[in-house]
Amino acid sequence: MSVCLPPKFTPLTNAIRALAMDAVQQANSGHPGAPMGMAEIAEVLWRRHLRHNPANPAWPDRDRFVLSNGHGSMLIYALLHLSGYDVTIDDLKKFRQLHARTPGHPEFGYTPGVETTTGPLGQGITNAVGFALAEKVLAAEFNRPGHSIVDHYTYTFLGDGCLMEGVSHEACSLAGTLGLGKLIAFWDDNGISIDGHVEGWFTDDTPKRFEAYGWHVIANVDGHDAEAIEKALLAARAETGKPSLICCKTIIGAGSPGKQGSHDCHGAPLGKDEIAAARAYIGWNHPPFEIPDDVYAAWNGKVRGAAFEENWQRRFALYQAEFPELAAEFERRVMQRQLPATWEATKAAYLQACRDKAENIATRKASQNAIAALVPAVPEIFGGSADLAGSNLTFVKGSKGVTRTEGGNYCYYGVREFGMTAIANGIALHGGLIPYTATFLVFSDYARNGIRMAALMKQRQIMVYTHDSIGLGEDGPTHQPVEHIPSMRIIPNLDVWRPADATETAIAWISGVERQDGPSLLALSRQNLPTVTQNVTDADIAKGGYVLAENADAQITLIATGSEVKLALDAQAALAGEGIAARVVSMPCTNVFDRQSDDYKAAVLGACKKRIAIEAAHPDFWRKYVGLHGAVIGIDRFGESAPAGQLFDLFGFTVGNVVATAKSLLS
Repeated sequence: MSVCLPPKFTPLTNAIRALAMDAVQQANSGHPGAPMGMAEIAEVLWRRHLRHNPANPAWPDRDRFVLSNGHGSMLIYALLHLSGYDVTIDDLKKFRQLHARTPGHPEFGYTPGVETTTGPLGQGITNAVGFALAEKVLAAEFNRPGHSIVDHYTYTFLGDGCLMEGVSHEACSLAGTLGLGKLIAFWDDNGISIDGHVEGWFTDDTPKRFEAYGWHVIANVDGHDAEAIEKALLAARAETGKPSLICCKTIIGAGSPGKQGSHDCHGAPLGKDEIAAARAYIGWNHPPFEIPDDVYAAWNGKVRGAAFEENWQRRFALYQAEFPELAAEFERRVMQRQLPATWEATKAAYLQACRDKAENIATRKASQNAIAALVPAVPEIFGGSADLAGSNLTFVKGSKGVTRTEGGNYCYYGVREFGMTAIANGIALHGGLIPYTATFLVFSDYARNGIRMAALMKQRQIMVYTHDSIGLGEDGPTHQPVEHIPSMRIIPNLDVWRPADATETAIAWISGVERQDGPSLLALSRQNLPTVTQNVTDADIAKGGYVLAENADAQITLIATGSEVKLALDAQAALAGEGIAARVVSMPCTNVFDRQSDDYKAAVLGACKKRIAIEAAHPDFWRKYVGLHGAVIGIDRFGESAPAGQLFDLFGFTVGNVVATAKSLLS
């Protein structure tokens, strides 16, 4: 259990406690314990140190604040409201209600001042590592002697739950290795989780754990003593070579005389009687949702915020005068979030090069070629792989790994698939960089919730997932994805590309770079694939599905993706030899295809209702296209360890099986 003295209740911290109690009570759901227990920590950080401007939440050099223990959302909503953001008292009264700007967990894009969506524990601190990494990279790229235009901190609050989640280990370990000295985390050490006192399931020596990561650790801070918190925060800011963890002993629900220090106040309203008792206990004699003017005045951050931003604008003007090209690049990338003026020419030239070469290469190699072509032209592209750069083919000439002492455009994430993905979400949210990440497709399982969060937050991240099928071969079923592609396709707002050749791969990459409202996933082959797109346009491919080989007399349509597109073409030829007319559709991205007009989709799928989908993945997804009268050649069990060619024969990915299946449908 935590050991600390009860708070010295003040009007400033009482305002947080009262708003949290009242909003949770009115909603009849929520988590009052964390906001009430962290009120003093929040007051010290937000009123004394956080550089932000409530009138302009998007000011580029603002400090970032992440509430990793996102269930305590009323803490950040109270802080935003009191500080002067466009979060009204009516917004607080609508806490957790339909279409309110104060959802149950903080959501990026809903509430001004919320930097990232938190709630899935551990991902907030991981996003914070991404923010801090982006700051380090951009500072190294843009700052010049006497001109620090990128110079801000990332602060995060986290609780025991965040530290129990494995992703916190992945991210914090890497943060220590990279020396992210502008990352400061406050651990709310209250000893309570939903099930009760954590000593039955969480007895880690957290300070030693973080010291082992290479963090600067400040232990045993009384989280209710403002001056102790202030001293610890100043010490953390003085340490520039390491991230800092401030370990704050707190009482959950502090101010609730009957429930503080227990799990009873963690995730449920306090109740009217207890709230009345709490008001008397802390000396808050105001009705629900009423804040005195003097308290508002003491909290208001607009004047300080305007001064912070104006100071930065003056410094940026001096920078602009001395380094006009760098300043213009900074404005383009960070403030305008636009691609370079040369983008259209770059992509046109690269697509033409792909067509001219018509290489017989694996799509993972085609992806590497795309990266090599795009990185020099789009310097904001920031790569990384989960210890598989040599297999994912994500490191190219011009890639430079970030180190403790230097910036770069590539991160060696180590074996941290989940951490990598959530860190990249933070990088994307920060602005100024377009992250791509990479691992084997089968290990997307580890990253799954990070992928989902990228889609939920509509963040641009390009996920390079190689070794996409049984084509992996000898590594066997542990490394052969079967269910992964169809399961990823059903994540809302995620574009899943499975290209058939170098040109389709290039278009998948271009689509991912251009897309600003969500992530893109590229499922890429280990084995070489021939060119199949010689006679189709880039524009058709970019629609996600198109007719690759038409036949006006078609009796059947073959739909395929990735490595199976060439199989479909070969089967078309074999069927023709037996007097059966077939057409072939390539569908590299079903998600993009589904967004096309009904007329276009109908034209691509064709009038004939006999359809066969061919994909080395679980078959059930394809029923939406082939219907009950069609067939799917897929894999509905785990793979085997053997050379790829033998496996494709074993699982029926042969011309003979496609022909036999077509004949069966037509009989």
